[in-house]
Amino acid sequence: MRLLRLVALAATLAASGCGTSAPAAPRSARGAAVGASTVAADPTPGSSAQAVVVRVVDGDTIRAKIGRRVERVRFIGMDTPEVVKPNTPVQCFGREASARTKALLPQGSVIHLVTDVEARDRYRRLLAYVYRDVDGAFVNLLLVEEGYAVPYTYPPNVAHADEFVAAAGRARDERRGLWSRCR
Repeated sequence: MRLLRLVALAATLAASGCGTSAPAAPRSARGAAVGASTVAADPTPGSSAQAVVVRVVDGDTIRAKIGRRVERVRFIGMDTPEVVKPNTPVQCFGREASARTKALLPQGSVIHLVTDVEARDRYRRLLAYVYRDVDGAFVNLLLVEEGYAVPYTYPPNVAHADEFVAAAGRARDERRGLWSRCR
């Protein structure tokens, strides 16, 4: 109930032009009903919803059930090497990135999705910051920190851009993940 009030407040502030700061990680999505969603077909900036992972498509894209809808969800702010892009060979560390995302978000995992300024991309995928419900882990950032993803800043969705750039710098310096063997 508390989460829903916070979401309603954020939506009100966004609609009024206030509250333009970066979307923050949810304090806790535990206890909210799975499928209780404020993300509509065309969500407003800063919308959030609880969802269930249906499947991992690749390192930066999943299919998730929000209420009764299954959405393609593209992680904001980071990019993993390609493994399923048509007419594109599997890229260095792509399989490892996909496997890591599958390990972090196994089918049936409860997650919390938070949108930024633009809720959808040109392919109509929902753009979101993804948090695991069980422990609040910020999956987008974790993938960058571990070296499975690189920052991908695509304005106006830049709420966590500085965090992603800093995390990638540390991963590169420590030669973690793709930084250990990919150019």
